[in-house]
Amino acid sequence: MKIFILFFYILLTSCTSVSFTERKQIMLLGDDVIYPQAFKAYKDFKKEAELISEGENYRNIIEIKDNMKSGIKNYYKMKNLPDPTANFDWEVVLVKEDDVKNAWCMPGGKIAVYSGILGIADNKNGIAAIMGHEIAHAVARHGSERASQAVFLDMATMALEGLVIGRPLSSQSRRLYQYFTTFGIMLPFSRSHEVEADYLGLIFMHFSGYDLSEAVKVWERMSEDKSASNRVPQFLSTHPSSKNRIKNIKSWIPEIKEKFKEYESIN
Repeated sequence: MKIFILFFYILLTSCTSVSFTERKQIMLLGDDVIYPQAFKAYKDFKKEAELISEGENYRNIIEIKDNMKSGIKNYYKMKNLPDPTANFDWEVVLVKEDDVKNAWCMPGGKIAVYSGILGIADNKNGIAAIMGHEIAHAVARHGSERASQAVFLDMATMALEGLVIGRPLSSQSRRLYQYFTTFGIMLPFSRSHEVEADYLGLIFMHFSGYDLSEAVKVWERMSEDKSASNRVPQFLSTHPSSKNRIKNIKSWIPEIKEKFKEYESIN
């Protein structure tokens, strides 16, 4: 009984919400724990990666990073709200890997864009759509949330083994339990993170003065790309299908333009 009271207390004291969507989160690990690890990992990554530090694409990603940083900061300042990026150490690198169609943003604003995705981005607005989505993951603290979920599930596993059944789970039972937690808990959260990042990314594009309609075109190009990785069935994927993604983005664009019309291009 004590362990369940402890879990309930943890849930109550660790609950936060995401800006703009108000989705509730369990956050067991603070930025003071996550950011130093992310910054070290990013530093190590840069040592190993081949980086591009000149040219139009490089200048574009620097400009987009700066515009989104300013747009997000100015919105929270204008609304007199706590800025979730206040402790970010913003940085972006362009990685020379033409066969990798990817981009990411670590907790704390550490961004990487791979040269392989530039063809799908096609233009500055397309790059902004991709970077806005990745920055949204960091602003919404999805990485910290996933780490917190893993910690909580580990605690639940120990509680199940020690207090409920009184002995360690068998290997077969453990596999069934891991299957349940992965497909029933962890993956749905990942899909919700991707949908949330799509929505927030559009808002950040709007704050920064970029063309939101280009986000639709990016995912249309992605869906047409035969080498794209988003081909697995949606149930088994952490990303929504391109078809659903495009549908959502098309429906959100007029909503965001109306809801945040006074915050357009505030970078």
